[in-house]
Amino acid sequence: MSSLQMLLADPVVWGSLLGLSIVLGLCGYYVWLFLTKIAHSDSEQC
Repeated sequence: MSSLQMLLADPVVWGSLLGLSIVLGLCGYYVWLFLTKIAHSDSEQC
């Protein structure tokens, strides 16, 4: 069994990957949210 197969069979690795993907998704969402709020507030003030 190779080390990659061993890692993919481990549920702890899957849980960590799931947690990291959730955190990165939330970070991406907040970056998008702040950029759109800044863009809309600039267009309203002009």
